Amino acid sequence: MSLGQQLAPHLPLLRRYARALTGNQAEGDRYVRAALEAIVEAPDQFPRDVDARLGLYRTFQVIWQSSQWDDSIDAVEQGNDAEAIARKRLARLTPLSRQALLLTTVEGFPPEDAAYLIGEQPARVTELVAEAVAEIERQTRTRVMIIEDEPLIAMDLEQIVRDLGHDVTGVAVTRDEAVALAMEDRPGLVLADIQLADDSSGIDAVKDILAEFAVPVIFITAFPERLLTGERPEPTFLITKPFQRETVKATISQALFFDEATVPA
Repeated sequence: MSLGQQLAPHLPLLRRYARALTGNQAEGDRYVRAALEAIVEAPDQFPRDVDARLGLYRTFQVIWQSSQWDDSIDAVEQGNDAEAIARKRLARLTPLSRQALLLTTVEGFPPEDAAYLIGEQPARVTELVAEAVAEIERQTRTRVMIIEDEPLIAMDLEQIVRDLGHDVTGVAVTRDEAVALAMEDRPGLVLADIQLADDSSGIDAVKDILAEFAVPVIFITAFPERLLTGERPEPTFLITKPFQRETVKATISQALFFDEATVPA
């Protein structure tokens, strides 16, 4: 199997990570392309002592870290809104902490692999994750609407949201119910399943809501590859079913990380 064939299955997940890391789909894809170009130009330098996914993420990490450390504040502030928001957050949260958080709780790497990716010791990765979670929780407080037709999953999501210190505006089980709830009590974050009780679509519900006002959205699906196709627009934040509670917590924190309504003064 060629190196390209080995890497192909991991690209959608790398793109998810890149978008979550940068807060912007186009910017995230730019770094992914740069990583792929580096691999094509120097395939002999691709890490061969680790599995393909780890080597791919390592190549991405090297490019992203070198670029981020060199970026000036003015250059980022002049970018899009998400980049400006991220810069304000980064004044209070180190890039290493965010990388450790995403790599372990969202991408599912064990601390040992995350340590390899960011050039730290496993124990330090654990510390960085704890620091990131604590800082983001301090910065972000909001009200969350849940679109989910499975009662047990909805209850679990409600508990996770409340454990993070947020309020829940309500739970909707259909597209129409979701839109009505959002219009009645505007949330600061939406958690949306895709397939709803009456065979309506959570995607359509979100589109209807976003047509009225801007709000960060996290989609929940058992088939993330169906949304990570490379076509635009794509959701920035995805949770794969069945999900881990820590993954939900980390994704909520990352979604709010780029929400202007919770930017520190």
